[in-house]
Amino acid sequence: MRGIYNSVTDIRRKVFAAIAKMAYDDNTDYAKRIEEIPYEILPGTKAKYRNSIFLERAIIGERLRLGMGLPVREMSEYGALSDGIEESTIAKKYYDDPLINIVKFACNACPEKKVFVTNACQGCLSHQCTEVCPKDAIHIVDGKSFIDQEKCIKCGRCMDACPYKAITKIERPCAASCGMDAISSDEDGKAVIDYDKCVSCGQCLVNCPFGAIVDKGQIFQTIYAMKEGYKVIAAIAPAFVGQFGPTVTPDKVKNALKELGFADVVEVAIGADLCTIEEAEDFLDKVPEKQPFMATSCCPAWSVMAKKQFPQFASYISMALTPMVLTGRMIKKDNPDAKVVFIGPCAAKKLEASRKSIRSDIDFVLTFEEVMGMFEAKGIDLSAVEGGEPLEEGTNSGRGFAVSGGVAKAVKDLINKKHPEIDVKIQNAEGLKNCRTMLMMAKAGRLDGYLLEGMACPGGCVAGAGTLQPITKSSVLVKKYANENEKQTSDESAYSDRLHELSNS
Repeated sequence: MRGIYNSVTDIRRKVFAAIAKMAYDDNTDYAKRIEEIPYEILPGTKAKYRNSIFLERAIIGERLRLGMGLPVREMSEYGALSDGIEESTIAKKYYDDPLINIVKFACNACPEKKVFVTNACQGCLSHQCTEVCPKDAIHIVDGKSFIDQEKCIKCGRCMDACPYKAITKIERPCAASCGMDAISSDEDGKAVIDYDKCVSCGQCLVNCPFGAIVDKGQIFQTIYAMKEGYKVIAAIAPAFVGQFGPTVTPDKVKNALKELGFADVVEVAIGADLCTIEEAEDFLDKVPEKQPFMATSCCPAWSVMAKKQFPQFASYISMALTPMVLTGRMIKKDNPDAKVVFIGPCAAKKLEASRKSIRSDIDFVLTFEEVMGMFEAKGIDLSAVEGGEPLEEGTNSGRGFAVSGGVAKAVKDLINKKHPEIDVKIQNAEGLKNCRTMLMMAKAGRLDGYLLEGMACPGGCVAGAGTLQPITKSSVLVKKYANENEKQTSDESAYSDRLHELSNS
């Protein structure tokens, strides 16, 4: 749904903007304020999106709670919307598991995967659908094809064989988008997440057409830290190019973020450059002498998936710190008292930043969509923001990390620059199902000697759950920005010294 401003987008944006406005306002009675917001977002007596205004406001209320980092409540629970808000009114990360949540009373109880015959069936003489079915699940009833759901294995052969395309398949969108098969149904048909499988990639929350899946946010705590007088620095991911509109250039983004209260803005592309050096060193040191292949570490959802489903390969994933962590660590090295906010496309980064080993490097994580809500809360017209100093930290290789294949290419290019005699074989996959296939190939020994790059989101980081525009368009803009602002890692020794300094800190 990225790039299409629809009703779900509208609700999400209004909730993010309301939380940000509440944080920016001087009113300190947050408990009273949060109770008022559902009535401001949905005024009057008539429902706008569903069949009940009361249901709509209840859903908005849960979204507000989750946006504050508070737990989602079950329908049977009694309590005020503001319960727990005092604990979340802090200038540091407020988070408890799980990150991705289902608001059950917003879920439509969509049907499980099902292949069925539509009324477009013409009852044709050839009845090819019955001929190709491997389970004898299709029969002609009253002249039309009929599928026995108890026999059907959803292989789709009948769909391909039907000359009228009268047979179709429907599937719960959240489950279809989940590369971990972590979503099923409860006894009421409502979606439920198996958190032992979930890697918090967030693809389910952007594919649910009912807006029933929500991740927890840190907008309020970020702004609260600014109001408490902390120096808050934004570390913005390479995928930011074009996210805030076609006329909003990178230098405008930098100035607009400063208008929100950020003291400075740093490109995470510089962390990507440092990561490139570290992964190149890892690969040269380990493959193939110490291990058959090496996998990149940048995407947290991919690396968690690999460790969960292929624990025998856990040690083959690079130990390099991710660009987010390296950038945060670099900022804090120069600004020890500052708070660092990673702004990017990814939901899983919220989980990564909450790990005990990383908490001190990254204080908050915001998505592009959440930041857009902050712009709306402050009434900032992005197209009218003046340009200023460009972002100059990262190289074209580091900026390319945002697109699928960019990480592996950067590492390969760096190795070839130092060791042109080495043939670095690379394989990349996007989307967790494809990543799993790639690891199955590695398990079979077909990728020995390779550098493997995995990206949980189809298209790479530009397709993350917190992005705002079509994926293809984002990919083109990121590549164009990297090429137009080409900067090579000319001072490589300085980068390398900086990397070792940060890795040892």
